[in-house]
Amino acid sequence: MAAATILIVDDEPTNLFLLTSLLRPQYMVRAANSGESALRAAASEPRPDLVLLDVMMPMMDGYAVLSRLRENSATRDIPVVFLTALAETEDEERGLQLGAADYIAKPIKPAVVQARVRTQLEAKQARDWLKDQNATLEAEVVRRMTENDLTQRVSIRALAHLAETRDPETGSHILRTQGYVQQLAIGLRQHPRFAATMSERYIDLLARSAPLHDIGKVGIPDHILLKPGKLTADEWVIMQTHAKQGSDAIEQAERDIEMPLEFLSVAKEIARWHHEKWDGSGYPDALAGGAIPVSARLMALADVFDAVISVRVYKPAMPYAEAREIIAAGRGKHFDPDVADAFLAGFDDFVAIAERYRDGG
Repeated sequence: MAAATILIVDDEPTNLFLLTSLLRPQYMVRAANSGESALRAAASEPRPDLVLLDVMMPMMDGYAVLSRLRENSATRDIPVVFLTALAETEDEERGLQLGAADYIAKPIKPAVVQARVRTQLEAKQARDWLKDQNATLEAEVVRRMTENDLTQRVSIRALAHLAETRDPETGSHILRTQGYVQQLAIGLRQHPRFAATMSERYIDLLARSAPLHDIGKVGIPDHILLKPGKLTADEWVIMQTHAKQGSDAIEQAERDIEMPLEFLSVAKEIARWHHEKWDGSGYPDALAGGAIPVSARLMALADVFDAVISVRVYKPAMPYAEAREIIAAGRGKHFDPDVADAFLAGFDDFVAIAERYRDGG
């Protein structure tokens, strides 16, 4: 291990010589004979591990030097031991308040100097080690959080794609609806009814959870899910069960891990209630108005818009302008009026999302 570097600051050449001679056998010693030269030396390489600082110096005394050292981020953590002939308690208290680590009285006693220097260097070494350990730990925590976040996102996307494999014509539906929901949430951030809810954290949860909205479709038989024509009344009843099946599957996952997760709670809301309608005519629970969770209200509009503009086995894609009219007509009936207004106000942004993730594009 390299020898520690000690900076000795004293305007008396005799004191500099004595301290240098005493410490040089064990340490790398640098010397300065004024406050200004001490500040330059402390900020240059090799950076001192300890400063022995005379209090009584002309132009800039030790207290002023210590204050300047503490103001500079490059030198504020270097321990400083005052060298002083002052014996007043007030002088010692002043130095300690400014951040001095210790005092050594003049005339110096070699054994005392060596012991105090060794103690301060060992303390600094311990602090530096702890700082390095904390930095390593913080970096590892960040790495693991990033990895966990990525794993969560990939797992969600994998589950969503699994549901999509049952209905291959939906293509990039999950990417588009995820974008729509996020855009709606951003558009409602300043709205009086939604401002308290639409935090950055909540918007992230919405976007993270949105791909799971149709996860329940894995439980719908192919002859119903992929039927090109209109469903019979009995088939429609079965088709409607996908909302609750999706919610139940997510709830079972929550029970398995025995720990509630925010994004799963939002995902459950979206899965179960994204087919509810503002006027209470939706399914599976015929919720109406504010009883429908905000997350599901946003997904309701996103899902309908994307279904209308997309090709299905039973219909062609509809032009954006006509889709806009359908959403406008559903304002206050199918959709929360303010959510519909946010869509209409930012219509071009929704078209841009649709184009960005267009099937086959």
